[in-house]
Amino acid sequence: MTTTAPAPATAGDLVDRGLPVVLDVVRQHAERTDLDAEFPVESLAALRETGLLGLLVPAADGGPGGTLADMLRVSDALSRQCMSVGMIFAMHCQQVAAVVAAAGPRLRADLLPRLAAGRLYLASVTTEAGKGGHLLSSGTATTTDGEWLQVDRFAPVVTGGVHADGFLITMQAPGATSPNQVSLVYADAAQLDATAAGGWQPLGMRATHSIPMRLAGRVPADQVVGEHGSFRTLATTVFAPYAHLGWSACWLGAASGALARTVRLFRDPAERGRRDLSSELLRLRLSRARQRLDAVHAMLSHTASVYSAPDTEVTSPPVQLLLNALKLTAAEQCLAAVDELVELTGLRHGYLRDSPLWLERVLRDLRSASLNYGNDRLHLADGSLVLLDQEVRLA
Repeated sequence: MTTTAPAPATAGDLVDRGLPVVLDVVRQHAERTDLDAEFPVESLAALRETGLLGLLVPAADGGPGGTLADMLRVSDALSRQCMSVGMIFAMHCQQVAAVVAAAGPRLRADLLPRLAAGRLYLASVTTEAGKGGHLLSSGTATTTDGEWLQVDRFAPVVTGGVHADGFLITMQAPGATSPNQVSLVYADAAQLDATAAGGWQPLGMRATHSIPMRLAGRVPADQVVGEHGSFRTLATTVFAPYAHLGWSACWLGAASGALARTVRLFRDPAERGRRDLSSELLRLRLSRARQRLDAVHAMLSHTASVYSAPDTEVTSPPVQLLLNALKLTAAEQCLAAVDELVELTGLRHGYLRDSPLWLERVLRDLRSASLNYGNDRLHLADGSLVLLDQEVRLA
């Protein structure tokens, strides 16, 4: 009698099975990790064990073949419990998407099976002193002898860097004559001396533990992701789109979770005796908060659909404007929705740290949204893009 090996789990099966497990862990530790500004090691362990860290690895490389929609679903759900965990997951997926899109044969064969198995958490190293999070330039020179690339990089913000198993690092291409000739290099943590260069005591997003780091060492020359000096193309087609889509899903998830908890409180029999649910002001504010979230959800769904369509010219001005507009709109409207809920629920439930609604934490977390690749910087870029689209072709 012969037996047939079971088919590998689909991405949908993986999410359905693994997400509830991770959410239970996140709920247990979210308050403490925020209070202590401590990386959520238990939640990361659960993401590894369930296989969700490998969600975007294609089936051909041993993964479940998850899609952008799968990633957005998980990012939203995690952020309803803890936005820091949602952002950690979304940014890891951004790194995986870059590797899938542009890694060479040897790096792909080595890295993707390990990612699929959940053994690697990838951190992003794109910030530099003096340029912030600007993706398309670097002031860090790179040298090579043809066999090895020398890495000597300081970054003021590295999300979860102390806990990362690998890094994607932007640096100038070897022999670059301009700071805009940027390469993306992969490095295993074991290949570098990666040391913390400061602490992390922010207003919000405290559990991301996004500390400054110094990374130094050398890596094989074929660990460049894409061609040397060509990071601009990868940034505009993969890196930035996944950031804007993933971040927006996290912001929407955090704000939606806040609204859900508020509505449950209002409908609780004990609370209904203290609050007039027929109040016009209450209903007006609930309506405005929900309107903001529905608008962001519609824009996120549309943008993800446009970006994922096989015939989309991602680098065209209309698509770039849409991706940027999603980030701008989600950053503004999700924060505004939660601020509306703080006003509505008042001091006890809206402003105090120990409220079961967690509005205070969510408001602090969402205040970072406009600063994550600054909204003003995006508006300046969009102004130039608008001038390139005389017909105003809406994507």
